[in-house]
Amino acid sequence: MLPINPSLKNLPVYQPGRPIEEVARELGLPADSIIKVASNENPFGPSPLAIAAMQKAIAGVNLYPDGNAFYLKHKLAAKLGIEPANLILGNGSNEIIEFVAHALLGPGDDVIISQFCFAIYPIVAKMSGANVITVSAKNYGHDLPAMLRAITPRTKIVFVANPNNPTGTLAPREELIHFVNDVPDEVLLVMDEAYIEFLNDPVDLVPLIRLGARKNLLLMRTFSKIYGLAGLRIGYGIGESGFVSALEKIRQPFNVNMVAQSAAFAALDDDEHVRRTRANNFAGLEFFERAFREMKLEFVPSSANFILGRVGNGQKVFEAMQKQGVITRPMGGYQLPEWLRISIGTPQENERSLKALKLAL
Repeated sequence: MLPINPSLKNLPVYQPGRPIEEVARELGLPADSIIKVASNENPFGPSPLAIAAMQKAIAGVNLYPDGNAFYLKHKLAAKLGIEPANLILGNGSNEIIEFVAHALLGPGDDVIISQFCFAIYPIVAKMSGANVITVSAKNYGHDLPAMLRAITPRTKIVFVANPNNPTGTLAPREELIHFVNDVPDEVLLVMDEAYIEFLNDPVDLVPLIRLGARKNLLLMRTFSKIYGLAGLRIGYGIGESGFVSALEKIRQPFNVNMVAQSAAFAALDDDEHVRRTRANNFAGLEFFERAFREMKLEFVPSSANFILGRVGNGQKVFEAMQKQGVITRPMGGYQLPEWLRISIGTPQENERSLKALKLAL
């Protein structure tokens, strides 16, 4: 038998939302009769501008993409008011998480996470042989003061998602600002901002990087959610240029493909698509919160594009809804077996999801 890395022995496997095609095959249902509200995707799909750009780019896929993504980086940098050297692109923001682990972690190092956090943080830490220090959640969200107290000389990285996945919680504004400023300079703070575009008044941390005030801060963002490009896998990190330069040594030369670069470049121009997605999301959250109150169903108020509801046996409710052609996300893998996560869809998808939920319950 091959001598497999021992750190893989007890490594959990990430379980993504189930694809429509897989559920259709399993249940013998037509694929077009199934809706997926499991993975926090944009129900409107990509921007029309992005679709046109993808169609144009397809003709050139016999050539390797620009490994440095020159045009996309410069456009992003101009939009954010930073330098291209402050940006690193990833095959989804997931890959950025792997970059920082490769750059900073080794056996015996500590990584601090919150109790209900994105599953990839502890997986990547354990892959590196690092210790995962889990801080108990506060109202299903981050207890930032407690996370700050958990930092020791062995701590290399602290991960915070704001808004948080899978709970949708948002850290209090002043608490977050103090936390960002108080994390020791020698500890990397990774702020995962995958859902920041869904906020009305987000805390803008980019100036801290623009001004060089926090060299230990890395922001992560994605084109998967608000821009509807999840299938292309493209995300980015914003950080101090010296640290970004170190991450570039880890990045594979062509990690972001030509079609993804073209779609992201075009999507940045479609403010109307972003506005429409945001408006739909606010309305969808209100729809579910109102319905859950009427049903006397406990839920976590969400600042993202999904909502978490306490349904009793999350796995059984998930299975019952799936048989009705509605794919949701059970939360057993996140230590929340009584809960179910539903992504915000179109108004029609929201109505159908609620109807399926009521039948399942």
